[in-house]
Amino acid sequence: MQPFPPGFEEDEALRSAYIREITLLQLGEHGVIEPVDPLSSPIPRTLVRFWHNELELPDDVRACMASWDRLTDEGFVLRSFDDAAASSYIETYYGRRERAAFARCEHPAMRCDYLRMCVLLAEGGLYVDADDVLLGDGWKLIFRNDRMKVQPLCYDITAGGMMASADIWRTDLPAGDRVFYVNNDPIAAPAGHPILQQALKRATDRLLGSEGFLEIQATTGPGNLTAALAAHARQLQIADQPFDFELIRDWDAIAEMRWSLSYRDDERNWRNVYGC
Repeated sequence: MQPFPPGFEEDEALRSAYIREITLLQLGEHGVIEPVDPLSSPIPRTLVRFWHNELELPDDVRACMASWDRLTDEGFVLRSFDDAAASSYIETYYGRRERAAFARCEHPAMRCDYLRMCVLLAEGGLYVDADDVLLGDGWKLIFRNDRMKVQPLCYDITAGGMMASADIWRTDLPAGDRVFYVNNDPIAAPAGHPILQQALKRATDRLLGSEGFLEIQATTGPGNLTAALAAHARQLQIADQPFDFELIRDWDAIAEMRWSLSYRDDERNWRNVYGC
């Protein structure tokens, strides 16, 4: 695996190729499983969620969030933020630039993106979207070591849709137009992780450096996190250091995103607002 050129993470094609290489590299290392002891993990047992208006939380979203309540029996602290709590948190833990950047996040999805980076960078923990439903006990694998955990995704341009998560790990994928990246749901990390530092800085710079339209995915969402992860991975590679992150292979067995929710049909769904 040869280092990509400096700044390559801002080129979508190069960034995608690099994420694909990281995926195959981790696949080659699969089979080495550390003992699972989630209670001793340096990743705090804190679950972080966000919904912009606590007083108007839809019942179907509330039911999704409630599926995680049983983690309190495992020693988890469940933390939910709305706009007011998020603004207060950033006011307390961050400076003028971050407060100004958060104020520029026009849509709730963008504010959610920004807040999760702030909380996990400052304190660590596990972030999941409010529409994720906990399925089993596979979450314990996320806490088996101190590496940041994120979910790989792939968009198949030819097919016009997302690839199945299991297919992302295939070594025999035929040539074609595909975009490999990482999602920003879930994110599990210890406090102070350098990928989150780079992601927050990149998002803040972009939010404060443009007066025009800001695309959510590239500014605060998965595109932003992917760029930060790729740049950091290159730095580790050049320094001949092991990766301090890993890609989750089986998130679908841990949690399920519920698509049939009421808010997806209106402006609370960022895809309806921005035409994505």
